[in-house]
Amino acid sequence: MSAFWGSLGWFVFGGVVGAAIAYFLTRRAFEKQLKENPPVNEKMIRAMFMQMGRKPSEAQIKQVMKAMQQ
Repeated sequence: MSAFWGSLGWFVFGGVVGAAIAYFLTRRAFEKQLKENPPVNEKMIRAMFMQMGRKPSEAQIKQVMKAMQQ
C-alpha cells in the first residue's frame, strides 16, 4: 500500500509542477503577443475612419473606444 501512496504523491507533485510551468510559459507568450500586437488605440480608430472616407470627431472616437473596452 505504501507504493500506491508514494506513486500518487509523485503524480500530484508532477501535476503541480507542470501546472506552474505551463502558467509561466503561457503568461510570457501572452505578454509577448501584446507587445508585438498592441490593442486598438485612438490612432488606429482614426485610420479606420479615414479609410472609410470619413473624418471622425473626437466624440465618435471616444464612443468607439468605450464600446471596445466593454
